[in-house]
Amino acid sequence: MKGRKPELQADANALDASTRPPTWLSKHAKAEWRRVMPELAKRRILTLADLGCLESYCLAIGRIRELELLLRAGIDHKLVRMQDKAMVTARQLAAELGLTPTSRSRPSIREDDSDADSLLD
Repeated sequence: MKGRKPELQADANALDASTRPPTWLSKHAKAEWRRVMPELAKRRILTLADLGCLESYCLAIGRIRELELLLRAGIDHKLVRMQDKAMVTARQLAAELGLTPTSRSRPSIREDDSDADSLLD
């Protein structure tokens, strides 16, 4: 299906940057969570319902990094296929979360809701 994605709206129940990563995430996945969560929280669009997507994205990034370490150590090169799959998954989830340059360039939430209010006056 093609077309424009709907404009994102700030959510009153949005999570803030203090939302901690699940304890079961790997070290690399937690590092990715801590890297992207402040930006996602600033946009005020991530809610409890979105945590599965964020967890999956962080798992994929963590897996990419862990597989890269194994590949560099000379472990089974069949892991390359696994790493490629994790990269595709991470890219798709990153786009859903607005973590890619292309997804950030699409219309998104307004920086200041007062601008919209002034148009109504």
